[in-house]
Amino acid sequence: MSGNEPIKVIQWATGTVGIHAVPGIVAHPDLELVGLWVHSDAKAGQDAGTLCGIEPTGVIATQDVDALLALDADAICYTASSDIRPDAVVDDLCRMLAGGKNVVGTSFVPLLYPAAAGDGVLDRLEAACQEGGSSFYNSGIDPGFGNAGLAIHLAALCKEVDTIRMMEIVNYATWDNPFTMFEIMGFGKPDPSHSLLLSPGSTSLGWGAVIELVAAGIGLALDEITERNEVIYAPTDIEIASGTVAEGTISGMRFEIIGVAGGEERIVVEHVTRLRDEDAPEWPQGAGYRILIGGEPNLKAELELSSDHGDHNHAGCLATAMHVLNAIPNVVAADPGVKTILNLPTYSAKAT
Repeated sequence: MSGNEPIKVIQWATGTVGIHAVPGIVAHPDLELVGLWVHSDAKAGQDAGTLCGIEPTGVIATQDVDALLALDADAICYTASSDIRPDAVVDDLCRMLAGGKNVVGTSFVPLLYPAAAGDGVLDRLEAACQEGGSSFYNSGIDPGFGNAGLAIHLAALCKEVDTIRMMEIVNYATWDNPFTMFEIMGFGKPDPSHSLLLSPGSTSLGWGAVIELVAAGIGLALDEITERNEVIYAPTDIEIASGTVAEGTISGMRFEIIGVAGGEERIVVEHVTRLRDEDAPEWPQGAGYRILIGGEPNLKAELELSSDHGDHNHAGCLATAMHVLNAIPNVVAADPGVKTILNLPTYSAKAT
């Protein structure tokens, strides 16, 4: 590939993030869409543009994995679901990387910092990269730029860093994803024991990588990662994009993942998730991402997302896709191996 040729990209899935990735690839001056994998039979055989709300692209969606991996492509953007198949995600990625395809992704969120993604995961990914001469990078908005990325870059302003708190405060009422909302997060369930997300260890699995990545970035040795959570219940039926949250069932949640060092809470990820802005007024208020660094100097940063084509949830899914798509030129150019924000050169969007 010469410097003047576009980077050929395969998009893997068209779910809540992938549906934004296809238009993102098509619009990017350095990228070219050459393939699309889809999960459902109904999507197979359709044009990628038609599936994702833009003009036809000439790229036809397929479920033929072998055919896609045989394409002359430089990179894959992997956004397939990982909620109940994390091991399969790692298997997919290793096959792609070992076959010579660079991969950026947003699936299985612990891969933000693969060293924290479970025993052997980093070693497997690194071995696949070396076998295929490829690189791997996983990120998004949260986990990703909205917490670890902002915190690490902001900490560069400090002489001393005592504590870091990374917050997401978001209304999820307009997020149209019933499986994630009801079955994974547990909205509409009678109590937290019915929530996969709030089951012991789940939030640490999802966001522990953020804690460990930030700790690595500031050189802090952690003793342990703990978690806590609380919920509120709907005082009446609440209609949201994903369906009905019945009276008396979970309608909001607040959880924290805590990195402890020397017996003190040093690095914290906090999520405040409502379906109505007026609920749980005693919880932190806001709309987006907030970074609080206690040190010298003390720092506070706010990041709010909006869009001319949708609401804040639309903007967040688009930002998740673009954060990895904009990384593709650097990932392709990098030496083979697993990358994080700590060892990938700074990147940004391209002006159009």
